[in-house]
Amino acid sequence: MSSIERIEVVVSRKVKEADDIFVYDLQHAEGLALPAFSAGSHVDVHLPNGITRQYSLCNDPEESQRYTIAVLREPRSRGGSSAMHDSVQQGDRITISAPKNHFPLVHSARRTLLFAGGIGITPILCMAERLAKTNADFELHYCTRTWDRTAFRDRIGASPFSHRVHHYLSEGDGPSPLNLEPVLREPSPGTHIYVCGPFGFIEFVLNGARELGWSEEQLHKEFFSASIPKPKTDDSFEVVLASTGRSVRVNGDQTVIDALASVGVNVQTSCEQGVCGTCLTRVLSGEPDHRDMYLSLAEREANDQFLPCCSRSKSPVLVLDL
Repeated sequence: MSSIERIEVVVSRKVKEADDIFVYDLQHAEGLALPAFSAGSHVDVHLPNGITRQYSLCNDPEESQRYTIAVLREPRSRGGSSAMHDSVQQGDRITISAPKNHFPLVHSARRTLLFAGGIGITPILCMAERLAKTNADFELHYCTRTWDRTAFRDRIGASPFSHRVHHYLSEGDGPSPLNLEPVLREPSPGTHIYVCGPFGFIEFVLNGARELGWSEEQLHKEFFSASIPKPKTDDSFEVVLASTGRSVRVNGDQTVIDALASVGVNVQTSCEQGVCGTCLTRVLSGEPDHRDMYLSLAEREANDQFLPCCSRSKSPVLVLDL
């Protein structure tokens, strides 16, 4: 795989937005315009500790001089959010990728329903602002634990679409938790649902929509982290590199990425959870055991690509386009 072009940026602003959430403005280190992006886009942030993480852009796509990201400190951080909070400071230089969008708006939709859980508000807010600018019909349903953990509360309250936003709190005094049935009880052709947040929240919204008759074509999601099953101890298999014919054994306690790295074959990765799609690899033969949160149902059924950071093989041999 070819390396992804990196852009050096300066952290021009770092401010606390809510409990355990910091907002960062990033500007080109040479004062140049940054690559264009659209609502739903994210960038890879390459941290000083060598870790790469994905963060959604949450400023106006018409801005070319900055990107804005928001980072929640995860209680079980694997080094990404803790490094952003503790090590990355205003004035620092870091590198990022150009924006990528795996979560784009369907602009032909007659109506759009947006659902955000916690820090999942970052791409959803950008979508809401874009939809408001185009006078589109939409609603935003925003679920958080408490008001103190509600990012962008002031920005939303001052927006021209604040009357379209419904807040829900799971703890403390305030709006009751989200009840999906009144919101989704009437599936409508031309209406699209977008949801972003923790794994459990996304599954709650999507499964609720499916039960109420919404089609897969109307459902759009973006995961920030995944709930990946741990590899079994009895599912060892072989991967064959099509370019050389070399066979590599993947043990039950290894990922494909780890097995390949052990013999000097390095596949570019980022999230290592099957969320971002960085390590997406073509499958030429064999049947993958998909365990990612990136591929659509149709893409999984095609069985011609998989994410080796988390997915495995249902067949004894998997031939990869490597």
